[in-house]
Amino acid sequence: MDTQKVTQNYRLKKWTRLISECRSSGQTVSAWCAEHNIHPSSYFYWLRRVRTAACEALPALQNENNSIVPVSFSLPQVSSPATDSLSPAIVVRLDSASLEIHNTASLNLIENTLRALQHVR
Repeated sequence: MDTQKVTQNYRLKKWTRLISECRSSGQTVSAWCAEHNIHPSSYFYWLRRVRTAACEALPALQNENNSIVPVSFSLPQVSSPATDSLSPAIVVRLDSASLEIHNTASLNLIENTLRALQHVR
């Protein structure tokens, strides 16, 4: 067993957990890092490493298997302002999965979601 690989995997899992905690905290990265005595440059270094590892873990896309995935879109029904915050503005259905995007979603979140959907089979 390669101790260097074990150490790398341990650190990668640790930072995956820490990055997830930061993201779900609702705080800015700098505020969360200050609260947890983590230097922001360390956070962003490990964020890059975690993202790279996640991309490497994805199955390789083969050209002959690339096909268009049918996606159905539905327009939201017009409703009162009181229920607007509860009903999604966009609903995307892929087979049995459903993705709802509300009006409060940031442009960045919507762009990243649509980019991720490009890789769904």
